[in-house]
Amino acid sequence: MNSGKRHLPDNRILRHGMTLPVILAIFLLALLVIVHDRYGYFRDELYYIACTDHLSWGYVDLPPLSIGILWVVRHLLGDSLQAIRFLPSVAVAVVVLLTGLMARRLGGGRLAQGLAALSAVAAHGLIGHGTLFTMNPFDLLFWTLAGYVSIVILKENRPKLWILFGVLAGLGLLNKYSMGFLCVGLFGGLLLTPERKHFATRWFWLGILATVIIVLPHVLWQIAYGFPSLEFMRNASQYKNVSLGVVDFLFGQIKTMNFLNAPIWIGGIYFFFVNRDRHLRSLGYVYPIVFVVMILSNAKLYYLSVIYPLFLAGGAVQAEIFFHRVRWTWVQPVYTSLLVLLTLVVLPLPVPVLPVDAFIRYEKFLGQTPHADEHSSLNELPQYYADQFGWEDMVAIFDTAYRRLTPQEQAECVLYVRNYGEAGAIDFFGKKYGLPGALCPHNSYWLWGPGERTGNIAVILGGAPDREANFRDLRGRYRYVEYVDSTHSRYAMPFEIGRQIFICKGMNTTFQKLWPGERFYY
Repeated sequence: MNSGKRHLPDNRILRHGMTLPVILAIFLLALLVIVHDRYGYFRDELYYIACTDHLSWGYVDLPPLSIGILWVVRHLLGDSLQAIRFLPSVAVAVVVLLTGLMARRLGGGRLAQGLAALSAVAAHGLIGHGTLFTMNPFDLLFWTLAGYVSIVILKENRPKLWILFGVLAGLGLLNKYSMGFLCVGLFGGLLLTPERKHFATRWFWLGILATVIIVLPHVLWQIAYGFPSLEFMRNASQYKNVSLGVVDFLFGQIKTMNFLNAPIWIGGIYFFFVNRDRHLRSLGYVYPIVFVVMILSNAKLYYLSVIYPLFLAGGAVQAEIFFHRVRWTWVQPVYTSLLVLLTLVVLPLPVPVLPVDAFIRYEKFLGQTPHADEHSSLNELPQYYADQFGWEDMVAIFDTAYRRLTPQEQAECVLYVRNYGEAGAIDFFGKKYGLPGALCPHNSYWLWGPGERTGNIAVILGGAPDREANFRDLRGRYRYVEYVDSTHSRYAMPFEIGRQIFICKGMNTTFQKLWPGERFYY
């Protein structure tokens, strides 16, 4: 047996080789559905829901596709946690299946197909995407679909499929800009190998045309609004995202993809480079190119997670070759057993299978320290869990303040907060309290404007941690300022705890006049 093209031994594997990937995909989907409402709405989910009330071809911090998907989900299924998180879970389950299918396309047998799917489930940096509605699960799906199509194009010399790749790239870019990293990586891989011959086919350029046509409405939106996403990305890269060096970024990949998966995806890079089917060598360059580009752009650690299904598939085929070569028959069952065991051990880290107090105890038992991808301090929970707590409690305090106003004051009152999570919470939970919508200068909320109410009567979330500092700030704008209460959720992000809420009356200007200077793209 060699590392070149490998034919499946018999029709039985062709018929039944995908059984384990199908079982694993169904198992993962069922698990994710069960825990959808374990905690609460995530910060970004509340913002995305608000975005569905402002359908557009673009937003300051994200392209429009995921918002369009959520708009459809809300109208068909409602906006419960079970409803909005179902499609992300389906997307990740499909990725598990596609990872097995890629191994099959690469010549892998039953073992390779099953191991590829198992390694995808074991990669907690992947399956965690299926727990929340964000761009990320769909980004993962588009990368994996594009990887599958790339294998077919190169291995079977089917250049007409570049049009399909272009469609997937266009939809991927409409979902998340990071799809561009894959395009850069694949272009570089083609350029560095004889597969650059594809540049001479009309199908390659028709694929690019398909991408351009799909993305064009969003580009026109960016032009019309002065390219707000460029300002957002520049600010986020410089001031928000944690900067990681090469070693830390690489170690983070090994950790978040499961330590025992490292031999698989590293073996996948090796597989594409040494495979006798030289047409696949272009794919080997994709990983180092994308890795370097992400380092240079100060990307978050998890941005690279979407690349791994392709290399887990290749690595599973290489592992199958290895397992058939070695004389020690115990290597395969021992390795897969350890992989399953470690997956179960770390499962509560990406998937909320435990109640929050039990998770905190378990996290401490494992010796894990919560980390953030942004310049934010953490308490007992990692950011993706902490951002699911405290929202409705905050809205309840706003309601308390709002009820202290007379009906006439309520009619002109505005609720002003500092970031899109707080604003999304007021817009979502505030409906059952009868609260007006939130005003917020953060990202797309700034684009949506200050509305018609002047702000003469307002309930405001203070921007400073110190009460006296908030009083000084607010008294510079209002004749009357009254402290109401402070947020106090134990599990929320630290910067959302102890935030003071004030009733303010008698503004010496208007929000309409202040709004141009309030913009906060970050």
